[in-house]
Amino acid sequence: MAVNRPVSAWNLPNVLTTIRILLVPFFIWALWESGTFGEQSLAARWIAVALFAVAMYTDKLDGDIARAREIVTDFGKIADPIADKLLTGAAWITMSLLGEIWWWITIVILLREWGITVMRLMMLRTRVLPASRGGKIKTVLQTAAILVLLLPLADFVGQWWLWFGWTLVMAALIVTLVTGLDYVIKAIRAPKEEPQPEQ
Repeated sequence: MAVNRPVSAWNLPNVLTTIRILLVPFFIWALWESGTFGEQSLAARWIAVALFAVAMYTDKLDGDIARAREIVTDFGKIADPIADKLLTGAAWITMSLLGEIWWWITIVILLREWGITVMRLMMLRTRVLPASRGGKIKTVLQTAAILVLLLPLADFVGQWWLWFGWTLVMAALIVTLVTGLDYVIKAIRAPKEEPQPEQ
């Protein structure tokens, strides 16, 4: 039988999550600077791509380390998705401000993302609602869609690159809404269920 031992919230996975949050303003700055697509702004665009890619890699890395070392914490379960939403939310909003993403898509996604986050925070006193498999797929699709649209490759490989990006955006939008509904259903049923031990 496994022995439960206290895990400090100050550990490597949570440090990586914090770094991801700190990268957000630098990412916003670089993406905004790239808005005119001039010679200098192209460099800013690649900086934005690099910052986004590094930040999202820390998302995979902190999860892998937490599971491998068995240092999953309640702080990590909440802070990790918040860090993801700050980064992806910054990308959706900034690209909408630059006219690269329709605002209605950004608004729908952000309402779902932050609505579910607030709901999960409100449930903390009784139960921690961890990310579901569908939620992880949603994050992967959003990340892929944003990364494809961030990459300034359409002028080099053709407009099909943008169509590919928009296909990912619509897929991410659908999964985002479906998983949001799933979280709401789980939250409604939560008081009727006994809390389950973490696997």
